Amino acid sequence: MPTIDFRTALREALDEELAADDRVIFFGEDVALAGGVFAVTPGLYEKYGRERVFDTPISELALTGAAFGAAISGLRPVIEIMFGDFLTLAMDSLVNQSSKYWFLSGEQVSVPLVIRSVVGAGGRFGAIHSQMPASWFMGVPGLKIVTPATPADAKGLLRSAIRDDNPVLFFEHKGLYRVKGEVPEGGEHLVPFGVAAVVRRGEDLTVVASGLMVGRALEAAGRLAADGIELEVIDPRTLVPLDMETIVTSVERTSRALVVHEAVRTAGAGAEIAARIQEAAFFALDAPVWRLGALDTPLPQDPELEQLCIPSVAEIEAAARELMRI
Repeated sequence: MPTIDFRTALREALDEELAADDRVIFFGEDVALAGGVFAVTPGLYEKYGRERVFDTPISELALTGAAFGAAISGLRPVIEIMFGDFLTLAMDSLVNQSSKYWFLSGEQVSVPLVIRSVVGAGGRFGAIHSQMPASWFMGVPGLKIVTPATPADAKGLLRSAIRDDNPVLFFEHKGLYRVKGEVPEGGEHLVPFGVAAVVRRGEDLTVVASGLMVGRALEAAGRLAADGIELEVIDPRTLVPLDMETIVTSVERTSRALVVHEAVRTAGAGAEIAARIQEAAFFALDAPVWRLGALDTPLPQDPELEQLCIPSVAEIEAAARELMRI
């Protein structure tokens, strides 16, 4: 398998799905002629033409509204909202239309819509271009939420998202675009929704992490292994649907759980995961389920302060050591 970076894996997924299905279209702000602000989509406009890959005005609500209309009319639109922070401008279309239309239509009309969006800290983009908005949408029935952490998952999950008949929020962490990994070529490389990846086996403590935090959890696990503490690291890959079976099976074996996420700790995705672990595996636990998230503050632009706000490798390591002492 070739080794490619995260952004190239995404481009391959889009390219292959555009080639495979004439109903797939792709549009957004600066995604066509410029190839995307983060250089994810160059060449697609030239290959597929302005009817299937095109730029739009800067209006997130108009974007999602147009995509919703296209989806219920028989197309399979993929759109890009440049930064996940600006999904707030499209809330009505996402929360009151796209997510509910299958239900409101009496299960007659699907909404095969994918919203790609860049999220997370690490780029010095400041308080309104660096948030992790997954938990804003986890309580909205009808929306699926994807958070890939590797190039292989980025490609396989995006292809699955485009083929899904439901609206999908596909979150791409800006800190992962340069990460490289082996990725299957062409064919039918699909990663199913609702199937977590056990990215490291361990017997002492289960760490559930997604996106950028997966790599940090693995690094912390490597440090702890030197002292004989073996972490099991699980990447849910999709927050909705969430593979609780894999997570609970792991926790029942290790008897301890730490949930790490980049969003603020209060009401973040980790709160929901921790609550479900507590409900499902209470009698197997030797310690409380812990959450590790960002500080409850807007993210500063200063690079050192920015990193101080989100969970670090050292903080994951320290939390794991403390849990092991309980």
